[in-house]
Amino acid sequence: MSRKPNTAYAKAQTVDHENGEEHGFYPTHPSATRALLSVESFDGPIWEPACGEGDLSRVLIDAGYDVVSTDLIDRGYGEAPVDFLRQFRSRAPNVCTNPPFHLAQPFVNAALQHSTGKVAMFLRLAFLEGQRRGPWFRRTPLRRVWVLSDRVPMQRSRIADADDRGGVLAFAWFVWEHGFEGAPTIDWIEGKPFR
Repeated sequence: MSRKPNTAYAKAQTVDHENGEEHGFYPTHPSATRALLSVESFDGPIWEPACGEGDLSRVLIDAGYDVVSTDLIDRGYGEAPVDFLRQFRSRAPNVCTNPPFHLAQPFVNAALQHSTGKVAMFLRLAFLEGQRRGPWFRRTPLRRVWVLSDRVPMQRSRIADADDRGGVLAFAWFVWEHGFEGAPTIDWIEGKPFR
């Protein structure tokens, strides 16, 4: 059951003020999801709460996972409108998504509330920074950070194609695991999977 849409989430999804891009929509390159699956597996179904046009969901489905796909904005894939930050019930034991950049921390908090297994978030590597975020990280079961050695091509409103160069931002998969205690590990996914 969902409530009225979260205005901050809706605003972040509607206008990307830095780039003037409607909906601030940056689809996940399929190779980024394949990179995650080369080092992580999930036990049970996965909820993809910012599914966009289904790029991340399709890779998970192709790998054999049951995936529940939702989004606040209807882009023709999954169930919409579903405001992930206003949900009261879980739809799967695991969450895997590329959240709106401006709402990454609220997405992690919501994902941890709605899951019992793993939470995997595709985020800028700079998400590790921040005076407030350090103490917050220590209170969460962050288990691993997988740094993508090659830059992931990210394009506004579309999947990058062969003519696009590598991205300018460093990305990583942040993986939380319920029940984990201790310091997270940082490792790298090597190679050039995005060319």
